[in-house]
Amino acid sequence: MTTAIIVAAGKSTRMGAGTDKAFLSLGSKPVLAWSLLAFERCPAVDRIVLVVRKDQQLAAKAVVRMFGISKLQAIVPGGNRRQDSVLAGLDACDIDTRYVLVHDGARPCITSDVIGEVVKLVKRTPAVSVGRRMTDTVKRVEKGITVSETVNRDTLWTVQTPQAFQTKVLRDAYKALGKKEVTDDCQAVEMAGGQVKIYETNIPNFKITTVEDLQIAGALLK
Repeated sequence: MTTAIIVAAGKSTRMGAGTDKAFLSLGSKPVLAWSLLAFERCPAVDRIVLVVRKDQQLAAKAVVRMFGISKLQAIVPGGNRRQDSVLAGLDACDIDTRYVLVHDGARPCITSDVIGEVVKLVKRTPAVSVGRRMTDTVKRVEKGITVSETVNRDTLWTVQTPQAFQTKVLRDAYKALGKKEVTDDCQAVEMAGGQVKIYETNIPNFKITTVEDLQIAGALLK
């Protein structure tokens, strides 16, 4: 079984106090609904676990009902850190979940086709992340706004979600992590000595963090 954990429990601090970007309107749907529907329509995904802020569980249930998400397994409250929310999602997965995908609910441009390709790849390798090669020139700025050096971008990638794992690999990586913090789930696998591969895509899949991002996503998803 393949289970997708959609994480939407962040504080949305850059959107303004009291705002939960997962439930903001994006075209005809809330931000979160776009990701839910992409996983719902992907034949390679069997179940969905949704992780939201504790005070948004009722709102999440309403979105699920409104858009007919039949694969939903559970809605669970998230933790203080993203990795705590992912662990809460893992705990809610069925025991027979062999592969698990973790996706940021604030990345509404994800497509069912990309999800399916990531699932294919994780069946052959322990961990996979969607990613893109860096094409911009990269500068290191160590203090203030003064450039320290130009970084060679030839081996640099930006990574996105979903990230997919053979379930035991991710569980073991987080168990070994202890109290350390990571910025994404693949980093936990890397720190445990595991191998991570990238599925390359040029399809826009950015994370909404500001009002401007919301406007750009709205234009892309028309």
